Amino acid sequence: MPTHFQFQSPSSTMEGIEHRTVRVNGINMHIAEKGEGPIILFLHGFPELWYTWRHQIHAFAALGYHCVAPDLRGYGDTDAPQSPMSYTCFHVVGDLVALIDSMGGEAVYLVAHDWGAMIGWYLCMFRPEKVKAYACISVPYRPRHPKMKPIETMKTFFGEDYYMCRFQEAGVMEDEIKSYETAEVLKKILTDRTPGPPCLPKSDPFGLKALDGPLPLPPWLSEEDLKYNVDKFDQTGFSGGLNYYRALDLNWELTAAWTGAQVNLPVIYVVGDEDMVYTTPGLKEYVHGGGFKKDVPLLQDIVVMEGVGHFLNQEKPKEATTIIHDFIKKF
Repeated sequence: MPTHFQFQSPSSTMEGIEHRTVRVNGINMHIAEKGEGPIILFLHGFPELWYTWRHQIHAFAALGYHCVAPDLRGYGDTDAPQSPMSYTCFHVVGDLVALIDSMGGEAVYLVAHDWGAMIGWYLCMFRPEKVKAYACISVPYRPRHPKMKPIETMKTFFGEDYYMCRFQEAGVMEDEIKSYETAEVLKKILTDRTPGPPCLPKSDPFGLKALDGPLPLPPWLSEEDLKYNVDKFDQTGFSGGLNYYRALDLNWELTAAWTGAQVNLPVIYVVGDEDMVYTTPGLKEYVHGGGFKKDVPLLQDIVVMEGVGHFLNQEKPKEATTIIHDFIKKF
């Protein structure tokens, strides 16, 4: 395999990437793909699309891999069921198992970020034979608490304005987002480095009203990149993505049988030191204090990237790709 990485200029972001729709688990799923060879399955987070992996798709295709990046259910050009009850971990993992099976059923390399990372942990737990190795970005495995539901726990520790708590009531956050320009909301979320836990006060949830003008774009995000995302979210709205948060307590109820379960697959965990997940109280102690390794015995490495925020695969694509490749090529 060649060992060089190819990173595209904005004008060639979509070049060579093929798009198709696959029928999985009762829905139509849009996937972007490029390359031939062992499959790498890329899972995006909130509020993102397959597009967050554009740099890695080109780089890994050049290295001899078949890169597959779906829009998860509720996002982009994939179907978006209305009910939050259609966004449980079983629904989304069911989508991914059907997708893997549609491509031959062989185990894949898994690379996932944010909500994609949470779904990635469920995939590894429910169907480990479908995954060769897992490169997890930002969100580590968190074991199910046997007695405390997620939302009440978050309210207790972080307050009513904690973002996951604020996302719970259908339609409320959607209406708040509509009072702003989609581009400004996406820019704020993509560029925010306020140390966690992230809170969204009702008076000005995204802190945009206090600004003098539009937020500047960071160097790693072009106007073309922003426009692609804005167009898709203007088309679909945010309910699909928010419904994952609305299914958190239901996931807790449904996964009682996995209380105390370990994830027994090779894993690397990569996070930016300015990621609001990493700076949320209790996270570093779990990740570095032995709890993470106890729950994920085959954890190979923990990589903390300095001066990097939540969206590290976009912010530092070359470095992130090198870390991921050095890991997965062992398996």
